[in-house]
Amino acid sequence: MKLDIIKQLFLKHKASPLSHRYITNNHIKPLLKNLEKHIIVEVIGESVLKESIYGLKIGQGEKRILMWSQMHGNESTTTKAIFDLLNTLLDKEAGLNTILENCTLYIIPILNPDGANAYTRINANKVDLNRDAQNLTQPESRILRATFKRFNPHFCYNLHGQRTIFSAGTTNKLATVSFLAPAQDKDCTVTANRKRAMEVIAVMNEALQQLIPNGVGVYDDAFNLNCVGDTFQSENVPTILFEAGHYKDDYGRDVTRELIYTSYITSLLYISKNEVTGDAYKPYFEIPENDKCFYDIIIRNVKFGKSSDDKILDIGILYQEKLVDNKIEFFPKVDKIENLEAFFGHKEFDAKGLQVLDGEGMDLQVGSENVFVIINHEKFSLLLK
Repeated sequence: MKLDIIKQLFLKHKASPLSHRYITNNHIKPLLKNLEKHIIVEVIGESVLKESIYGLKIGQGEKRILMWSQMHGNESTTTKAIFDLLNTLLDKEAGLNTILENCTLYIIPILNPDGANAYTRINANKVDLNRDAQNLTQPESRILRATFKRFNPHFCYNLHGQRTIFSAGTTNKLATVSFLAPAQDKDCTVTANRKRAMEVIAVMNEALQQLIPNGVGVYDDAFNLNCVGDTFQSENVPTILFEAGHYKDDYGRDVTRELIYTSYITSLLYISKNEVTGDAYKPYFEIPENDKCFYDIIIRNVKFGKSSDDKILDIGILYQEKLVDNKIEFFPKVDKIENLEAFFGHKEFDAKGLQVLDGEGMDLQVGSENVFVIINHEKFSLLLK
């Protein structure tokens, strides 16, 4: 399907009630109420704090694809794109009937509703569910595992979000979307199973390169059997990690949402129309590995000291995401003070060898939060506009 058509479908079917970064069960319940008229919507278990965990089933094809989002509660972009996808699949004029005819999707839109409510990575017991695949100590982990066993998928989509720091390679190119075909053994062997996941990723990358040239990365495939993707891959189910990342000035992740939607449709169409053998896996290795080359803000050429041994350094600032009155706000926090020549800022200031002071007239310190800085008696805001 041509990318301009996918864009038109996105604009038509975007689930407008879902926006920005804070997405919880309360946000999706009205959408589920509407969807249950058309697809299977069921409660498949409860979280630590007794929040419902929902499972959605759509399609009647033989190829089974399991998708789960918000395993980390503060990673919501892929969830928004799920509801955009579902709206599109229900449109008989969208040209996607082949997906429903050849595939059955089972989707857990929010696996960690407690973490979603609190806007945290971890669940209510302070456990990272993506490190609980073997011990299964948490109810959410056991629900995912039971769904995996019951549904017996041919493919798994492990849906996540990544921070603003990631680059596609050691470059000034943002990794706006990242993927991984996780390892399934400690030697990171390129198995036949992984090749099938790699083939699908290569197809998505080919499409995305037309939209965000050099803006796709892959994660390091170091093996950790405690991670869900590695576990499912080790059981010979091709598993694909999706990471929704940052696009310039897109802190609400609206652009990335559309790119993830495009990835869903591109990959599902490919799976529905083809036997994925893994033979076409090699382009996967052309995707650069993620690096961490970005700060949200870099203030360059900052003078520290008041004597002949003054140092000229850079200040790297990262936004801290905080839940305030049911809305995510971004607070600038100093992360590094050193030579950051090898790094890039989404926004940069040049202090030109002058001191940079905080609101109290003091040098900035690592770990301090500052909404503005003073350079040569002039205030510069560090807040998002």
